[in-house]
Amino acid sequence: MPKLKTNKTASKRFHITGTGKIMRTRGGKSHLRRNKRSSVTRLYAQMTPVDKGYVQKVKRLLPYGL
Repeated sequence: MPKLKTNKTASKRFHITGTGKIMRTRGGKSHLRRNKRSSVTRLYAQMTPVDKGYVQKVKRLLPYGL
């Protein structure tokens, strides 16, 4: 069986936790950030889980679970 290639852009954008959840960063972190409240900008630093509809697609891009 040949090795599977990892999608490099997906490996930079998604992280897999120890329990197997796929986490992603939030969009809109940098554009017009000065006008946003500080409580909102703190939310952008946190990672959120990927929606259920996209989990299989992301797992296909990360065959070895980086």
